[in-house]
Amino acid sequence: MDVNKFDYELPDRLIAQKPAANRDESRLMVINRSGGIAAHTKFYKLLNYLQPGDRLVLNDSKVIPARLYGKKVSSGIEIEVLLLNKIKADHWEVLVRPGRRIKKGTQIEFAGSQGKAPILATSLDYTDFGGRVLEFSPAGLLADRLDTLGEMPLPPYIKEYQGDPQRYQTVYANQEGSAAAPTAGLHFTRDLLAELKNNGIELSYLTLHVGLGTFRPVRTDKVEEHDMHAEYFEVSSETAQDIVETRKRGGRIIAVGTTVTRTLEGAADSILKGEAQKGWTDIFIYPGYDFKVLDGLITNFHLPKSTLLMLVSAFAGRENIMSAYQEAIEREYRFYSFGDATLII
Repeated sequence: MDVNKFDYELPDRLIAQKPAANRDESRLMVINRSGGIAAHTKFYKLLNYLQPGDRLVLNDSKVIPARLYGKKVSSGIEIEVLLLNKIKADHWEVLVRPGRRIKKGTQIEFAGSQGKAPILATSLDYTDFGGRVLEFSPAGLLADRLDTLGEMPLPPYIKEYQGDPQRYQTVYANQEGSAAAPTAGLHFTRDLLAELKNNGIELSYLTLHVGLGTFRPVRTDKVEEHDMHAEYFEVSSETAQDIVETRKRGGRIIAVGTTVTRTLEGAADSILKGEAQKGWTDIFIYPGYDFKVLDGLITNFHLPKSTLLMLVSAFAGRENIMSAYQEAIEREYRFYSFGDATLII
């Protein structure tokens, strides 16, 4: 399939640079999978479009302060490091900038503070996505100091936001490991989650640590030729069994975000047996995919030619989604991580 079929013209002003003043201000477009826009509303009115017995599945991954700044030991040149995936203790897949200066064996020093010893990272290998594998030493020191050493890795297109970096964190974030927020969840407040539960909407959680795979642009001419970067996930037996029971009694499984969608569908064989599953997924969902678990999806508005746009097009139909997006542009919905949301059912 031609990547250009997922292109549209998006005014720069609609790429959200900062969150709404409060989470209750987020807008919501309700889209029918069978075709057409059902409603334009506010996100806090989500309950109006759900049914008792529906189950929302949310990603409880927590964004870590994954952006680090150090210096190349041999030259003193400043190096930016973005932690992506923890391979094992003190070994990380990362992006580095400027990458051309970091070859195998290169060492990067991250200065200590208040008399503390520096942390050293050694480049061990290259990754297939242009990154590096770094080993940090002394052992365990990065984990101990990450909260003070690192910065919240806001996306590079967010240039104006200078507020609390915790707004780039869901209220239910629990499992540390993401390099970016599962942004569909940013619209939820604790009050809204409580209201949903009090009205018969069930909640379940899984974990997918968001890395490069979610945001890596499609650079191939054909959709099918794009390779997704693997991301780590965990689905508990409790969540899997709850999904099975919900389906048996006729409730809908609604994913909160594309990361949840990819996890549910990537681990569908185990989930539909009520079994726990964990590991790495590089599932790429695009039109023609046969969904096995999902009945509904809450997600933000995505950028042209992105894997995320292809995923929602697979779920609701490309023409349906492209038509809805054109209306979203006309009505000035805000796009991407700090933007507004859709409910597709």
